[in-house]
Amino acid sequence: MRGKANEQSGRARWRWSIAALCFLSLVGFVCGLAQAQADAQRVKDQVAVDWVADIEKVFIRSEDCKQCHERHYEEWKGVREQTPDLKTFGRVDAALLHGTSLTSPVFRTVLGLWKETNPTADEQRRCLACHVPAVTVFPEHTEKIVGQVLSGKSGVEGIGCAACHLMAGMDKSASSPPTFTLQPGRTLYGPYANPEENLVHQAVQSTQFREASFCASCHFDKVKDVTQKNLPGEILEGTICQDCHMEPSTGSSTSRRGAMTRSIGRHWFRGVVVAGTMLKNRNVQAEWMPRIDVELTKAGATVEGRSLVKVGSLPHIFPDGDPVLKQFFLTVTAKDATGQTLTEETQQFGLSYDKLLRGPIPDPFIKGGNTRKVPFAFTLPSGTAASSIEVVLTYALIPTPAPDIAKNYLASLPTDAEREEARKIIHEYTQRHFLTYRVKQLP
Repeated sequence: MRGKANEQSGRARWRWSIAALCFLSLVGFVCGLAQAQADAQRVKDQVAVDWVADIEKVFIRSEDCKQCHERHYEEWKGVREQTPDLKTFGRVDAALLHGTSLTSPVFRTVLGLWKETNPTADEQRRCLACHVPAVTVFPEHTEKIVGQVLSGKSGVEGIGCAACHLMAGMDKSASSPPTFTLQPGRTLYGPYANPEENLVHQAVQSTQFREASFCASCHFDKVKDVTQKNLPGEILEGTICQDCHMEPSTGSSTSRRGAMTRSIGRHWFRGVVVAGTMLKNRNVQAEWMPRIDVELTKAGATVEGRSLVKVGSLPHIFPDGDPVLKQFFLTVTAKDATGQTLTEETQQFGLSYDKLLRGPIPDPFIKGGNTRKVPFAFTLPSGTAASSIEVVLTYALIPTPAPDIAKNYLASLPTDAEREEARKIIHEYTQRHFLTYRVKQLP
């Protein structure tokens, strides 16, 4: 009996030994796997740091410029002037700062929706070329930057100090925007003929900084010819974009040194919130605002005619015309003598997400100094008579995504909070905003 008990005890010890060995092996495997994953993550993080560091060797971060150019840095960052219009309307249709060109949740949402249409690497590079000019020098990092934006992580800077102050000229042979050319190096360019000497970087004057073409290299829809030095038209003769959008002042471009009597421009690049907020000249406002005329060619049971949408000689279309994303809606309504709607039709002008940057960028809905003629024709309900034709022009800031595109993008977001934020942005930025209207009374 004792021998049998010893045999059973030995078997038990053997089983426990095997179990302990298996457990230790499993623990070792799990620890090894965790260590391998940690090592892989460290390598991945190091690779991420490396490619960001490669870019920042050329495009130095704006925080580094802050040491001397504190005033301009704070304007660019939006921390110096928290005015009511920045607090209330700090969006793409008003005063969205260049410093938010990559971090804006609006840009992230639009880029994410567009990514669901499977754009090519080159199409993505075209998209980012103005939002982060570094891709024109480092095109191989385009996909990584897109991933950075979509993940909501900070990394490469978008439109920082270096993005503009490495601009050495314009590529007048470029077939599509952007048309700027960058000169990577330690030399920074600016408008001063006699830049102050310093021990940080060499400074050289570039005449581009006092030309409309400097801004038009990305804001190409603002002017008829992106290569011109000045804005066209008698009203704005001798005027450039910077005169209005970089509020002129006198002082120093540095915080600790430099001539205090130089002309300097503020670096928050203020836009127009509502008509006339920035443009004080009444003649300029009159040229800038859109107008509609109605031309009827047939009235009766069938109504035919044209809506004539006009904008003055200024380079702008209203509001801040973006031919890539912005959508315009022209609604023609026939009403009877009591003001009741008899029939209505709406024509939409703008690209859907699956057509963005696929081919040439289209012209704006209305070019400055031009008239857009939009025909309409409809048949009135039987037994009714139209007393007036009303034409209303509205716009939306971004296209309304197709249901499958919106669904797939929202599903790609990791948290409910991010999905809710994206829904709000899509809802708000696809809303129509009133521009102008005209009523034509019928005989």
